[in-house]
Amino acid sequence: MLLLLLLAGAGGFLWLRTSLPQTAGEVSLPGLQASVEIRRDRYGVPTIRAESEHDAYFALGFVHAQDRLFQMDFTRRLAAGRLSEVLGERALDTDRLMRVLGFDARAKADYEALPEPVRAALGAYAAGVNAFLATRRGAWPPEFLALRYRPEPWQPSDSLLWGWAMTLPLSSNWTDEALRAALARKLSPAALESLWPTQPPPVGSADLGTPASWQAAMGDLSPLPAMPGASNNWVLAGKHSASGEPLLANDPHLDLSLPGYWYLVRIETPTLQVAGASAPSVPFLILGHNAKVAWGFTTTMADNQDLFLEKPAAGAPGFYLTPDGPKPFVTRDEVIKVRGEPDQILTVRETRHGPIISDIGRAKAAIAEPDEMVALGWACLAPGAQTPEAFWAMNHASDAAAFRAALDRFDCPVQNIVYADQDHIGFMAAGRVPVRKRLDHFSQLPVEGWTGDNDWTGLLPRNELPQSVDPVDGLLATANNDVRPPGYAPHLAARFDSPYRVNRIRELLSDPGRLYTPDDMTAIQMDMLSPAARALLPKLLPMLEDPGANRSIATLAARNLLSSWDYRMAPDLAQPTIFSAWMAILSQKLFKDELGDLYSSWAWWNMATIDRLLFGPDPAGRQWCDDPVTPAVEGCEGVVRSSFAEAIDLLAKRFGDKPAEWRWGRTHIAPFGHMLFRYVPVLSDLTGRPMVTGGADDTLDRGSPDMRRAPEAFPHLHGAGFRGVYDLADLDAARFVIAGGQSGNPLSPNYGDLLPLWRDGGTLSIVGDDAGGRLILKPAGP
Repeated sequence: MLLLLLLAGAGGFLWLRTSLPQTAGEVSLPGLQASVEIRRDRYGVPTIRAESEHDAYFALGFVHAQDRLFQMDFTRRLAAGRLSEVLGERALDTDRLMRVLGFDARAKADYEALPEPVRAALGAYAAGVNAFLATRRGAWPPEFLALRYRPEPWQPSDSLLWGWAMTLPLSSNWTDEALRAALARKLSPAALESLWPTQPPPVGSADLGTPASWQAAMGDLSPLPAMPGASNNWVLAGKHSASGEPLLANDPHLDLSLPGYWYLVRIETPTLQVAGASAPSVPFLILGHNAKVAWGFTTTMADNQDLFLEKPAAGAPGFYLTPDGPKPFVTRDEVIKVRGEPDQILTVRETRHGPIISDIGRAKAAIAEPDEMVALGWACLAPGAQTPEAFWAMNHASDAAAFRAALDRFDCPVQNIVYADQDHIGFMAAGRVPVRKRLDHFSQLPVEGWTGDNDWTGLLPRNELPQSVDPVDGLLATANNDVRPPGYAPHLAARFDSPYRVNRIRELLSDPGRLYTPDDMTAIQMDMLSPAARALLPKLLPMLEDPGANRSIATLAARNLLSSWDYRMAPDLAQPTIFSAWMAILSQKLFKDELGDLYSSWAWWNMATIDRLLFGPDPAGRQWCDDPVTPAVEGCEGVVRSSFAEAIDLLAKRFGDKPAEWRWGRTHIAPFGHMLFRYVPVLSDLTGRPMVTGGADDTLDRGSPDMRRAPEAFPHLHGAGFRGVYDLADLDAARFVIAGGQSGNPLSPNYGDLLPLWRDGGTLSIVGDDAGGRLILKPAGP
């Protein structure tokens, strides 16, 4: 019996391996115009060589489906609100939100409005995906077997759903408004203004981090990642480079999982040459370079959303109040199929401002009165989105000027885009930003929709968005910071990430006598120095002076370690563990009592906020040091000391009484769980690829630990999913790496094989070798 079980297990494993793609030989496929060569290197990175763009897009759809079919299907189901069909009722909340937002219908309408060349590219890509579905042999990828379903044919408009799946979590103003409104019900106006100023600070000194999550105010949305805003990009003029031509670097930060968001590829045709990060589901290169131009993205954190409070019209069911009298809701019924359960019927109501989100529980209790509804105004939901056309034009841009012109069609999400050709560098905050009649609370709270006082009057003209070409100092850099130039008047955003990372980029590129190289760019991307620790620790350490305090050996040793620290969040050092535990406990002591159940929604690694409140010029900030539960008035020194003592005690119980052994790498581990199997016992261990990593929330080598689990643990959940470095003197030598691997199949050798390279700061160039196989796609038929 044991032998039979072993044979059955071995047979099952061998059968599952038939789900891996064919990477060598020849395959005949209908729909091709000519033969296409696909060379894969040892990491599975393909170089696609085709005689036409049609065939190149076809081949890209084919290889995406070979390696990431489940991820592609999951993404389109997520955005279309169809997860419940395969996951059951656990996905109903997410499906309801997506149906209210209407992404599927919008994708179909936007596809029909696109220019013919863009629709042709989407059609060729879909044909390639479907050619794989029609000709594949063997087992389906493991996720389909586990969920017992088969993917449907790919429609050209399905590719546009990827954009919506990315745009929603990268557009966070509505969640900020809901959270701030919930905080307003708990805090005094003065306390709220102290914690979260209505207006952003002056240009260059924004100091509020981004909330880690907003579930307490908005409801559970577990299939969507709760991502803090973070990415880095910069471009350096040729006068500062060793090659004499511009250098560009980009590392967008997202949640870390397997498979990752990005898929490396090189495409060569007589009219199109691109290389870099593609997105499974989409035929266009998202991040990278073409034959003449390189580019990179970060999120602008633009305010392109508002929550409008709407009132029903008394005595007129189906109507709501407007400045011009009652108007009827625009309604539609959405049928949501639920696996193993009856169909769910959802009636969606829309107002002149946007869809009613409070009908599905979003934000109602947090911000609206019983007789009010909450509508989401979002510039992205306006018809006629041109972002796919923008990507097509960016991929085809012949120079920096043509690339800049392509950005005029970039709508959503709003992004900071740097770009360069051999002669010029540039930056633009591209996308749709609404213009408001007035700014109540600087657009940081929901507004009354029935008065019309806060309505939008249009969109900010593209030429009024922050932008720059060939600056005198030869450097353009963004890191989710305030990108408004001095004196900038239009309302762009109310919150930006702290300037820690962008200031560090500028610091590392500030040597006037140095000519920088691609190696320097890669080293900067892997920089682990914590600007937050460098700013805070010299102010905090003197506050630990207390001659009357009992000090354990561990406490003294930990303080001595911090006193000699170089502020690097390196995995072999103990200081990052000590400092992070201290800051997590200090944050709880300062804010948790006042914020209550909203603390976990507000708190992330907001060390710039701690710095401002404890050491800024406004003495009102020091009031956060007092514990309102106790009759005594606590001072900040006491809170700092008690937080440090608790951190040392906690770490000693977990790691022993020798602080030098409390290395960051013992607790700062990126789990890299599989997008589906991470939730399944045993399979989570078999498919996870945990990696010891360095970095922190504020370092350029982004290593954001989960604040919700600190100080007990510091799992690394957010970081650079892609890194790219480009020397415009030789774009063929561009350097790339992704967090994970090319394949989404856990049985593939390319499932997570790039992780050591990613962790250690290594890169690869896509040179078109065939160490991983050479596959020829041939037209089928006569």
